[in-house]
Amino acid sequence: MEPIIAIVGFLGAGKTTLLRHLTNSFISEKWNPYVILNDYENAHLDAQQLAEKIDPKHIQALNGSCICCSGIAELRDYVNRIPLRENGITLIEANGTSDACSLMGFLGVGLENRYLPPVQISVVDVKNWQRRGEHNELESNQIQVSSVIVLTHLEGSTDARIEEVKTSVKSINPYVEIISLDELNIYLLPKLVPSKNTPEKLDHLKAHWASCSIELPDFPNEECIKAILNKLPKSILRVKGVTKIGNNENYTFFERIPDGTINIRKFRNQPTTGPMLLSVGPGSEPGTLLKALNAVI
Repeated sequence: MEPIIAIVGFLGAGKTTLLRHLTNSFISEKWNPYVILNDYENAHLDAQQLAEKIDPKHIQALNGSCICCSGIAELRDYVNRIPLRENGITLIEANGTSDACSLMGFLGVGLENRYLPPVQISVVDVKNWQRRGEHNELESNQIQVSSVIVLTHLEGSTDARIEEVKTSVKSINPYVEIISLDELNIYLLPKLVPSKNTPEKLDHLKAHWASCSIELPDFPNEECIKAILNKLPKSILRVKGVTKIGNNENYTFFERIPDGTINIRKFRNQPTTGPMLLSVGPGSEPGTLLKALNAVI
């Protein structure tokens, strides 16, 4: 039977990094992963960054819906149509505002018998865990029915902070195993069983946020990207996109995670969307993005 692993976690916690690690590890051990990515605006950006190692036919991007509610039927339909493969494993990355408890409650209903019961791995950002103000409840929801917690953003964190986070996580989900990415044993993941923890109900509207996107021009340098990202309101928790810089023929990927950190790196493929800026969080409106863009250019 084929295992299904759902990867959840708050915006910018490191879900896609974990997903890349898992896909590379499973492929090296002769597994055949099928990957489904969900995002409000454009999951294709992340999907394309996996295409170097996985056959594009085994990557599915789901845009514009919340797979913990309105998009669950679409997600389940895609899962049931995944081709049968020797040593198959299905990996699902949920968007960063998903009601993770609802996702697991709905996902296992109506799947074909060839699948094992879905299990959940949650990514916890040690640096920012439960420091998100009004979004703390959503973040804690995302670990309640996880079988494994993977700690990320450990760099610069003290031992006391790491222990504080572990204690907090255990108080919410006493059954979960807590590890770092380096400690993750992929041999054990297909054998995981669903969590026995009983979740607390979340006001589902807290998992539904605004999102939008606009097209971008090319830029002369990285400073233009940084200037635009810094002009966007902090209420917009997740910003990412792709564009060309200077005379470089390759595209550049950029992002601003909720704590304000900006990351810029090479984009591995040609984006299907062309140059684009995407945002998720309160205040995400095309006019807001355009205002920041026009102020810089």
